[in-house]
Amino acid sequence: MTFKNRSYQAELLDADNIPFDDIKRNMQELDFINTKLGGHGISIKGLKALAGKKTELHICEIGCGGGDNLLALLRYCTKKNITVRFTGIDIKQSCIDFAKTRTALQPHTTWVVSDYSKVHFDTKPDIIFSSLFCHHFTNEQLVSQLQWMKANCSTGFFINDLQRHWVAYYSIKILTRFFSKSYLVKNDAPLSVARGFKKREWKEFFKKAGIENYELQWKWAFRFLIVCSNNKM
Repeated sequence: MTFKNRSYQAELLDADNIPFDDIKRNMQELDFINTKLGGHGISIKGLKALAGKKTELHICEIGCGGGDNLLALLRYCTKKNITVRFTGIDIKQSCIDFAKTRTALQPHTTWVVSDYSKVHFDTKPDIIFSSLFCHHFTNEQLVSQLQWMKANCSTGFFINDLQRHWVAYYSIKILTRFFSKSYLVKNDAPLSVARGFKKREWKEFFKKAGIENYELQWKWAFRFLIVCSNNKM
């Protein structure tokens, strides 16, 4: 296994017609991984960087999966007395169906089953974000995705995704072998790392997208947090 270039091997989760029980197990274990390895904490840092002193927010997640990221942000906003509403977008009906079982989100969230790029807002969300979503796309598709995110938010957007690194790859491969009961997680978690990014690649994507006003930070464990504000940072 070489980590010089991104893998484009398809993840099992990207296939159609995965049984709902398998989707459910996958989403539950991803939530566990995000909680224990700090993924949710990184998303909260992205939110804090853009929210400022706002007390009301409309936040949109593209590739929202089972809604675990939105639930983490809801808990943060509730703690900080921020009135929040969400839009969760995912191309898979099965993921949205599972996300709807998170009852705490229901009063706050509009769910959209769609390719994110086909969604048009009457009023732009304040913040758009994605978590563990970008690595599902080719380099060329990511340039368009960055442009779409910037064009469709009023305040800014942030991205939380994986660093491609051999330590991350073999660590998650070993960890999931012992704790995971999901064949999707066992296969896709290390593959996601192989499909992840180097810092130089992110800089090239933003350059091609024509976006200069962003901050790129490495976060534990082997993640990048990228925050792009529509105001000067």
